[in-house]
Amino acid sequence: MMKDGSKPATAHQVHRTARVALGEALRRGHVKRNVAKIAKGPRLSDEEIEPYSIEDAQRIMTEAEKDRNSARWAVALSLGLRQGEALALRWSDVDLDAKQLRVKWTALRPIYDHGCGGKCGRTPGFCPQKVRVNSFIGETKSRAGKRVIGLPDQLVALLRKHKALQAAERRRRQLWTEGDWVFAGTTGEPLNPNTDHHEWKALLRRAGVRESRLHDARHTAATMLLALAVPERAAMGVMGWSSTAMAARYQHMTDPIRRDIAERLGGLLWASGDDSSGDVASAVRAPA
Repeated sequence: MMKDGSKPATAHQVHRTARVALGEALRRGHVKRNVAKIAKGPRLSDEEIEPYSIEDAQRIMTEAEKDRNSARWAVALSLGLRQGEALALRWSDVDLDAKQLRVKWTALRPIYDHGCGGKCGRTPGFCPQKVRVNSFIGETKSRAGKRVIGLPDQLVALLRKHKALQAAERRRRQLWTEGDWVFAGTTGEPLNPNTDHHEWKALLRRAGVRESRLHDARHTAATMLLALAVPERAAMGVMGWSSTAMAARYQHMTDPIRRDIAERLGGLLWASGDDSSGDVASAVRAPA
């Protein structure tokens, strides 16, 4: 797979899936051994991820105001919802008066089958008559993924505006498909994850910021929680993490955070004045 251009993480996931599947087949007596355990999966190295700065995040949201689903990107950058979680949101999950939303589901990537009986000679996804065979939404990634998140006042205002514009759009269109989706297509249908991905890329180009994955918006939101000194357990509740190890993976030390730490350290060690010096001595004095 990697020789054909796949990333190590993709090959690792395929290997892990095969190992688990064959393990279940072995347990049921369908195979005599799990050959996937013999094969060694690719070694994964942590990718260097640079979250967006506050200034870049603001530029992205300012440019996004020109889009139909502008609040989609404000939700991504401020709350750090996974793509599937954001696309699966319904208005019934959002309480604008209480200023909170509930994450319950995740959008699934579509799986298609031939609608032509295989006569087109293409893969099912490119069949002119393709038929989706899986549901649009499913369970969240983990149990911790089901959560309630508080909304900043500014995001509440954006969502109210978005809801009003969507209602006006619904009244204008005769072929509107009612699904109660917070972020819907032009006729009310749920957004396709691939379309959502390409819209993010186009938004970055228009905003004049560096290229990044859509998932990096989640890293940006997590790092903002670190900058705000939000306690780890509270950050886990917002981000939907099931383990504290995820904080180390998603929360990144940025230059502003480093400067803040350095300034506070300097204020502690090089505080001026007799009283301050006494406080410093007390703070760092080793216990007897």
